[in-house]
Amino acid sequence: MATQYDICFITVGDAETAEKISSGLLRERLAACVSSVPGVSSSYWWKDRIETSAEILLVVKTRRALREDVIQFVKENHPYTVPETVFAEIDAGSQEYLDWLGANTAFSTNAAKEPPRPEEGGR
Repeated sequence: MATQYDICFITVGDAETAEKISSGLLRERLAACVSSVPGVSSSYWWKDRIETSAEILLVVKTRRALREDVIQFVKENHPYTVPETVFAEIDAGSQEYLDWLGANTAFSTNAAKEPPRPEEGGR
């Protein structure tokens, strides 16, 4: 039985971009956790040639409802012309971890665009 959560894979070319995307996804509550895996070698087609690059793989744990928000955030903050942002459903996991994941992500899409609650203040 599938859960309401996903893992998203994003590759980046350097540690600075990895930190920018990781911290931004966390700050916006688009992810509960981002694991950074350095030392990935990626080979791919680009402009009719096979290229090979050293990259960092970001493994993002998020809500399925936030897919489009994650994709948009990556597009706005990634230097690649076509950044990798692919999702896989989390079919199962420890209930405690899934509860933690849900408690630490936004509940709906476009959460950053919602007006602040009265108790939070705002203009």
